Amino acid sequence: MTDLPKTAKAVIIGGGIIGCSTAYHLAKLGWTDTVLLERKKLTSGTTFHAAGLVGQLRSNANITQLLGYSVDLYNKIEEETGLGTGWKMNGGLRLACNEERWTEVKRQATTAHSFGLDMQLLTPSEAQELWPLMDVSDVVGAAYLPTDGQANPSDITQALAKGARMAGAKIFEDTKVTDIEIEDGKIRAVITEHGRIECEKVICCAGQWTRTFAGRFGVNVPLVPMEHQYMVTEPFDVPSNLPTLRDPDRLTYYKEEVGGLVMGGYEPNPIPWATKGIPQGFHYTLLDSNFDHFEQLMELALGRVPALENAGVKTLTNGPESFTPDGNFIIGEAPELSNFFVGAGFNAFGIAAGGGAGMALAEWVHKGEPPFDLWSADIRRFGRPHFDTDWVRTRTVEAYGKHYTMAWPHEEHDSGRPCRKSPLYDTLKDQGACFGEKLGWERPNWYADASLGETAKDVYSFGRQNWFDAVGREHKAAREAAVLYDQTSFAKFSLKGPDALAALSWICANDVNKPVGALVYTQMLNDKGGIECDLTVGRVAHDEFYIVTGTGFATHDFNWISRNIPDGLNCQLFDITSSNAVLSLMGPKARDILAAVTRDDVSNDGFKFGTIRTIGIAGCPVKALRVTYVGELGWELHLPVEYAQTVYDALKEAGEPHGLVNAGYRSIESLRLEKGYRAWGSDIGPDYTPFESGLGWAVKLRKNIDFKGRAAAEKQKAEGVAKILACFTVDPDIVLQGRETIYRNGKRVGWLTSGGYGYTVNKSIGYGYIRDADGVDADYVTSGSYELEVATERVSCDVTLQPLYDPKMERIKA
Repeated sequence: MTDLPKTAKAVIIGGGIIGCSTAYHLAKLGWTDTVLLERKKLTSGTTFHAAGLVGQLRSNANITQLLGYSVDLYNKIEEETGLGTGWKMNGGLRLACNEERWTEVKRQATTAHSFGLDMQLLTPSEAQELWPLMDVSDVVGAAYLPTDGQANPSDITQALAKGARMAGAKIFEDTKVTDIEIEDGKIRAVITEHGRIECEKVICCAGQWTRTFAGRFGVNVPLVPMEHQYMVTEPFDVPSNLPTLRDPDRLTYYKEEVGGLVMGGYEPNPIPWATKGIPQGFHYTLLDSNFDHFEQLMELALGRVPALENAGVKTLTNGPESFTPDGNFIIGEAPELSNFFVGAGFNAFGIAAGGGAGMALAEWVHKGEPPFDLWSADIRRFGRPHFDTDWVRTRTVEAYGKHYTMAWPHEEHDSGRPCRKSPLYDTLKDQGACFGEKLGWERPNWYADASLGETAKDVYSFGRQNWFDAVGREHKAAREAAVLYDQTSFAKFSLKGPDALAALSWICANDVNKPVGALVYTQMLNDKGGIECDLTVGRVAHDEFYIVTGTGFATHDFNWISRNIPDGLNCQLFDITSSNAVLSLMGPKARDILAAVTRDDVSNDGFKFGTIRTIGIAGCPVKALRVTYVGELGWELHLPVEYAQTVYDALKEAGEPHGLVNAGYRSIESLRLEKGYRAWGSDIGPDYTPFESGLGWAVKLRKNIDFKGRAAAEKQKAEGVAKILACFTVDPDIVLQGRETIYRNGKRVGWLTSGGYGYTVNKSIGYGYIRDADGVDADYVTSGSYELEVATERVSCDVTLQPLYDPKMERIKA
């Protein structure tokens, strides 16, 4: 064996497709002293037994782009390296066998069109022409994506490994990593059974071993191994050009292999593996075939492919693969340990993602940020519940079982609940709350009225769901009277220290150098000017700031703030989320109600919009923030958790004569859509800037204060933008969910980033970016004629750059 180098710029742990792809891309970026270490042999963990289907379409544009990059790479890697890959672009079919599934497929086709993919809708007979082995008697329709395909996982990994070596990377097999040397929170070296390699960056692509290995160094990677089986038949009359086939109503997938078929699927009762740890020496190892468990899939498959009944079975492969609680893979720099990167948890689509994930991970290591927004796969999307492996496994079992079930709009997970509860959980449940869950928190989505025969349970569909009228009542109350939201799940941070102002002045795009008591809405930008955080900052003391952000962004935003505090500044960031409950009192009657429970002056002159102050309510010191996300007069009331019930009771009693009602997150969504408020993770994010999203007013360019992202913001303001966020409205009978395609004068120019319904304006509302490489401005937006493609049907729409409701902000500042 060649001697290990003493030093390396980066060390990759794991020689599956993700590790080899990362090595390939790092070497291509000039990181020629990259070292990949594999404890046994390349592909010997999970890659060697992967099924090898390569599909591209996901519900997220950038993940779809990442998978499309894989296809482009697989098209050329064989020519580059001279190694065969088994790659063939034979297309992919997806079947629909009932009307709801057909609606889902049509919406998926529109999503594909939004993202630039040529997904075609076919009749059952047209699908059968492409896949003559199948019975289509129950098929309603199908979708076909010509650029999907299949590959040999081991061969494509070996080709990537050869390409990495050709570009200068070094790969060592039979070299187990035993430890990572960390000093003062910084990686110093990787320790192997054959020696020490000094390095600053570690990329952990260790598949199902990643959670345990990373956990030794305080890094949380929420994945667990699950058994996954597929059958390989003996050769029979299978055309070699057969597309891959996904039959979600029968929970199964198929591909041609050496004249036979591969058939596997996602059963509703999956089997977790290695619940007490992965056995030592597990490599190139398969589990015992479980024919009894596979029988349920076999019975479903026989209805689709009758010829399977007489086909010989070559193997029933049972190989463990790593799955995650939400079905998305895990990528990025660990928030707990600087320069420790992760690429793992690929939920059985590691071959499809391998090329693109390796590219993205290499770019992230190289530049310190991903090539584009990868929030849906970012390791920072997880939080406190994900530290518990039992909780992760429970949720992952549910996610696996839903792999091919209908992807309903607004669908909630059921497992591992309730986990994190507000002090008011039982009270609100008794009052009809139907809860959703985010980052483990139980949050009221809407309230059922038992007197109307309503039950606090979601009934899913692609049309208006059963909560539509209930949310309409809450929406109406917010506009005409008052509502009370339990928003205890908000992430809440405290930044303290003599240099707290200097730190936030650098990180925040808006000016936070305001007097004590000021409340500032601000973005935090990356160096490209993209929006990394969207939050509220209150100055509560000369050297202390109170920061409030969204529930799901707790880990991400805490990490962004803490890692961007300039070296040498004396301040500390604390996560105080669990200390404070939050009750948001919103609506035109909010002041009357608040005035009835406090002696403090809450008049417009005494408590102006955009301020934060401590007031007393029922013996409780309450941080009152005059701010809104629903477009009405209101306050967020932040208070110690032990007072929550007392303050809630006082507000409810005082609010009864004013028509105060409980309300949930679904009405927040409809209210914010009418008011034009942006949502991070959909309407805004790292790929979108304040000047593209209509938030340029919150950027302090007129002040001589440097801040992160300023240069990019100045450049964009001076040169103009190539996309602008606009509001689209259509007939109320048309359901908008996001990802619908935007057409301007007949040309595709973007897609909706969010969609919903506005009860006050009685219209379906969507937001999306209008794009043109030559530049976009307000005149360009308003001069066009627009259509939206909804479930493959084009409908005319209206467009505006102004809020649909209270554009002058008169109600908010009343």
